[in-house]
Amino acid sequence: MSRDALPSIWGPRWSRWVGRFLARVVWDTRVVGRHHVPSEGPVLLAANHTGVVDGPLLLGVAPRGAHILVKEEMFVGPVGWVLRRAGQIPVDRDGGRTALSTALGVLRRGGVVGVFPEGSRGRGDASDARAGITWLALNGKAPVVPVAVLGTRRTGEGVNHLPGLRRRLVIAFGEPVLLERPPGVSGREATAAANVRLRDALALHVAATVTATGVGLPTDAPLEGRAAAS
Repeated sequence: MSRDALPSIWGPRWSRWVGRFLARVVWDTRVVGRHHVPSEGPVLLAANHTGVVDGPLLLGVAPRGAHILVKEEMFVGPVGWVLRRAGQIPVDRDGGRTALSTALGVLRRGGVVGVFPEGSRGRGDASDARAGITWLALNGKAPVVPVAVLGTRRTGEGVNHLPGLRRRLVIAFGEPVLLERPPGVSGREATAAANVRLRDALALHVAATVTATGVGLPTDAPLEGRAAAS
């Protein structure tokens, strides 16, 4: 993919201030471990996902401007216009191939890409992870920084629920995980093994952050949360 076809580097430079306003003014967000994000070169941010505001918050508090993968259904109307101008990446319906290609281009020009490996909003315990981010890490030669996002959805709240004003939230960046393909190992085997390692690293980081901060994950599944909130 040509550099001209990639999302603009200027988008995250202005849109992160919107996320920062949400994090600092609308909600009371504690940010931990920003120093774990490398100051230059390609980086992947792998975050757990429970609520609708996880993406804007991650964009706002990350120490570098990031292009975050967002489901394409969000890219409609005024919201879609803002997301595109903000340099975010739509995850398409063809299995994500176009989104992965775009994200790989961002990494190869030395940028930051944010991904929610669970694929959808849920309990946020990172018990599952799709292989797309692992493919990006191996092919983009990018370290993966696990990110724990806590407090954006509580038990009984639907996945589209907005947290109350000044709710206490936590976003914690963990130590980077380096994924490499060992010599003599097929691409499929390397991706599978690396995906397990990344999933476990994110799950452990989320659990450790819950213990350290006292801000827990929702205990209900997303569908149960929507029913309780309706």
